[in-house]
Amino acid sequence: MAGNSQVLARKYRPQVFDDLIGQEALVRTITNAIKQNRLAQAYILTGIRGVGKTTSARIIAKGLNCIGEDGKGGMTPNPCGKCKHCLDIANDAHIDVIEIDAASNTGVDNVREIIEGAKYNPVSARYKIYIIDEVHMLSKQAFNALLKTLEEPPERVKFIFATTEIRKVPLTILSRCQRFDLKRIEPDTLTDYLEKICKKEKKNFSREVLYLIAKAGDGSVRDSLSLLDQAITQLPNNPSVEDVRQMLGIADKSVLLDLYKSVLNADMPKVFDLLKTQYQAGADALNLVQDMLDLTYKLTCLKVVPKTTFLDGFTENEQKTLKEISKAATMHALTANWQLLLKGIQEVRNADLPFQATEMLMIRMAYLSDIPGPEQLLTEVKKNVESAPVKSEITPPVLSEIATPGKADEQPAAPIFQNIKEVADLARNKGERMLAFNIENFVRPIEIKNNTITCVLAPNTPGTFSANLIKFLRDQTGSNWTLKTEKTGGQPSLKEQKEASKQQLIGKLKQDPTVAEIEKLFAGAKIEKVKPLTRSEGTSENFPEEEA
Repeated sequence: MAGNSQVLARKYRPQVFDDLIGQEALVRTITNAIKQNRLAQAYILTGIRGVGKTTSARIIAKGLNCIGEDGKGGMTPNPCGKCKHCLDIANDAHIDVIEIDAASNTGVDNVREIIEGAKYNPVSARYKIYIIDEVHMLSKQAFNALLKTLEEPPERVKFIFATTEIRKVPLTILSRCQRFDLKRIEPDTLTDYLEKICKKEKKNFSREVLYLIAKAGDGSVRDSLSLLDQAITQLPNNPSVEDVRQMLGIADKSVLLDLYKSVLNADMPKVFDLLKTQYQAGADALNLVQDMLDLTYKLTCLKVVPKTTFLDGFTENEQKTLKEISKAATMHALTANWQLLLKGIQEVRNADLPFQATEMLMIRMAYLSDIPGPEQLLTEVKKNVESAPVKSEITPPVLSEIATPGKADEQPAAPIFQNIKEVADLARNKGERMLAFNIENFVRPIEIKNNTITCVLAPNTPGTFSANLIKFLRDQTGSNWTLKTEKTGGQPSLKEQKEASKQQLIGKLKQDPTVAEIEKLFAGAKIEKVKPLTRSEGTSENFPEEEA
């Protein structure tokens, strides 16, 4: 009777690798390691709750210590389950297989006890094995204390760690362990397993009902078995899908599809009616939002990969409805819904009134779905441009005309440049100091006529100069310009003209008796710079009004 009163998760806990479902990589690797006697000094098993981490650790411990029914066997990937060591490990009573919960033994002192114990040979078994569950809970100091022992453990000691949060385990620990990532169990695999359990328990549950329980278990064998236990206790034999939905607090798929369609159509009266019905039926608001999130994922996948085959669990009619919704919904609406639902899960979880929070979330989704996305706006703009009347004998309107309705005929007055200096001055006045510098230093002008600058460019002109100059002139004048370059000819550049003017002025100054006398007094002195006086300081008519 005691065995019958056990919960299913304990009653059907795997005792050998053949009983373990969905972890083929782990089973294959450990089997080969035992057969070849190539064992790691430490293993770390990671994965979500209930996928078999601690169970796998115990099976490994059995395999390493099993002696067979006759007491003469060696290590084996298929422990007998009947020898003293197998039975004691299964009953958590083996003196050499020590299980430790790191959540309640986090400190360095706890780890020091392990290190001290590891120094001694096993009492009766082949290996002393430490199974440390939730190892990520150990303190930093505890991890550091364990490092040396992990790197060079005693020959007959093995460590097996289990964790749900591998990212919290230091890399120095991970590098000393052989790692196994235990994956979530697929719904179909879990459903097959639950069917076997129901046969053993002599319970008549349909596959559709068991698939619903497996989906709610979210890849965890233990969670799925706990839900099956709950269904067996609460519901009659052969329960309906609706019975299980009510027990789990989840919405019917057809109702969920109807709700999603109503949200996309912004049919709020229907949305509110459907939510009210689900509330009265006992559906859980958080489950409802999570189901909507999962549905958004499936609809988006259907939109980008129409031939996808991941719609298990949906009837033919439901699959047809899914495809219709996916085709009708815009990618903008689906991606916006994904973001809203992700945020909405937290809001509903923290809300005092979860269904009110869900209603507010649906309202946001409905009205956001109604807003056109970027691709729709671009399409509309393109249509408007193409349908706009084209002026006779004039090229189609440019974007600047569209952006300023009512001012299409107003063109900025184009400056008329008499010479290249006026171009350089405009650039400097507009804050384009580098462009002005390049014009002054590298352009040897020939002619400016009909929006064309003809010139010779110096050999060391920057490569981007031509494009920058053309763009600047177009921006400032509202007209297109051309830079035509010749290989020879051209007047001196503005810099060369300025230097020539300066040298001419210096030559005149040297003829002045006063300047000549100064040059005699200061041997080797030469005139470097000439600065004219302002008119208020008595500027001579012989001096130009600019610096030379």
